[in-house]
Amino acid sequence: MNILVCISIVPDTTSKIKFTQDQKKFDINGIQFIINPNDEFGLTRAIWLQQKHQANVDIVTVGLSSCEPILRKCLAIGANKAIRIDTDPLDGFAVAKELKELCSKEKYDLIIGGRESIDYNGGMVPGMLAQMLQMPFVTNCISLEVKDDFVITKREIDGGIETTSCSLPLVIAGQKGLVEETDLIIPNMRGIMQARQKPLEVIPSIKSVSKSEIHKFEELPPKKSVKLVDKDNIDQLIELLHSEAKVI
Repeated sequence: MNILVCISIVPDTTSKIKFTQDQKKFDINGIQFIINPNDEFGLTRAIWLQQKHQANVDIVTVGLSSCEPILRKCLAIGANKAIRIDTDPLDGFAVAKELKELCSKEKYDLIIGGRESIDYNGGMVPGMLAQMLQMPFVTNCISLEVKDDFVITKREIDGGIETTSCSLPLVIAGQKGLVEETDLIIPNMRGIMQARQKPLEVIPSIKSVSKSEIHKFEELPPKKSVKLVDKDNIDQLIELLHSEAKVI
């Protein structure tokens, strides 16, 4: 089995976010970057399949050379090979086109992406990639079992969980539940040393054209102060909801 895991490099949620160029560009100075959590769930699941089915696991990101330390971490977690498509990702469509070009040349039985990244929260790339490759697609995936060329998946839907089955090849968009946070693999010294010997291939971009344009970023306004109401003072609560919050 040949598996491709798509990795997004995102800011750590503890980072202080700022914008430059008249609020049109994200300022990366002083930002700590990490593996997108939904992608890390997918990578861990892929490593389990590697161990159970002797699968080959490649990872790929669309990004500049600054992404390579994160790719090395993915190799230390257990991936066999890293691929970096050498371009600055412009939007979800451009990323999907770059990935489609790679997947058209390499045969992958299973392509795993995250449901969404925690920076832009677009949730677009895996679905667009599946459409471009004409492959079945399962989003919000929380369970994945492979038996020969047959796959059983579970995904979250409104009000419940849907179980589906299909044959490979398949694209999924994973999230927490595919594995749990306690299952995530922390690279050990042996994995870190082995990662230095594993291939990290840099391939040129196809110069895909983006379909969107950023006009402006806006920071969230500071939180307002709150008023605490005694649980027995229902009349005051109703008055505040009516006169100040204006929700009733």
